[in-house]
Amino acid sequence: MGEDERLRAVAGLAQGMAAALGPRDAWRAAAQGARRALGGSFAALSVWERERGRLRVLVNAGERAVGEEEFPEDEAYPVHEFPEITEFLHERWGGGREPRAWVETAEGPGGDERAGYCHQRVAALRRRGRGCCVVAPVVLRGRAWGELYVARPVGAPVFDRGDAEFATVLAAVVAAGVAQTERLEEARRLAFTDALTGLANRRAVDVRLDEAVRRHRAEGVVVSLVVCDVNGLKQVNDRHGHAVGDRLLERFGSLLSLCGAMLPGALAARLGGDEFCLLSVGPSSDDVVRVADELCLRAGELELGDGVACGVASTGDPIGAVRSGRRLFRLADAAQYRAKAARAVKPVVAGREGVDDPVVRLADAAPAPGDRRRFRGR
Repeated sequence: MGEDERLRAVAGLAQGMAAALGPRDAWRAAAQGARRALGGSFAALSVWERERGRLRVLVNAGERAVGEEEFPEDEAYPVHEFPEITEFLHERWGGGREPRAWVETAEGPGGDERAGYCHQRVAALRRRGRGCCVVAPVVLRGRAWGELYVARPVGAPVFDRGDAEFATVLAAVVAAGVAQTERLEEARRLAFTDALTGLANRRAVDVRLDEAVRRHRAEGVVVSLVVCDVNGLKQVNDRHGHAVGDRLLERFGSLLSLCGAMLPGALAARLGGDEFCLLSVGPSSDDVVRVADELCLRAGELELGDGVACGVASTGDPIGAVRSGRRLFRLADAAQYRAKAARAVKPVVAGREGVDDPVVRLADAAPAPGDRRRFRGR
């Protein structure tokens, strides 16, 4: 590959990572870009999890061997099997030199300072029918973040020193792409997270609810919404100060998260002020109501506040057609409104009082003149 081709390959890798919509897309773009640039048949990107002492594979790209998944759930290798990431690399850095890539072949180590470190890589090459590989450390903010690995099959030309030097450059581009991806993910996390409680915020609920309603309309999946209003927050703020009121909101947020964990995949969120919600996709409406019951019971036992007013609306109950997240929100809001008005200690559930269900009527009716009640919409 000539110099111009390599420059184009570097630019293509960088552009692919920059265009990624999320971490997985970025990992795939990094591995595929490096594989193409180095003429490999396979590539992988791994991260060094220091706290667990292992290299965890994030993505496998190209011609995968039996048992290799594109995005493996738990493909990881103890670093003592590949100690160069902790020993060889640090020795080089300690000597004032930059980390660089190296080449392995199925015949064994190449006789340099890595000798004795790489028997596991050699065994892996043989086991998976690969003839050689080039391994490049990915360094982020001055620390080893992980490694980029590109392999060729048995019979293909063996990587040479020029390939290793080029792999070092590619790894630096990958590191820049990973850093950008992490910054974007942190920005997304902040944009969809409530700062006080650490729960999801209203924006996150809107996005997830729209997706859930689309699934409901296409596949019939059950979508349920639990809307909660923490009782007594104003009194706590007036008597004890807003710092104590914030502790009440944080404590209830923890309860909501705890109870939400009983529903696989549920999203716990703070909508704003003293309003919270739980969005469930998949579990039955009865399961959601049982969790809402538990939430009300636990909220009533908090040392601060006066329990919670809780309303539930689920497509698993007779509430009529749900074509938008807005309608489900209005129904859950109306149920919560009735719970608060009645000072109910248990959740009020839309659609469970027959054909003329008062919650459904309340949600669908236009406010009377002078009625200041407003249900949330988007």
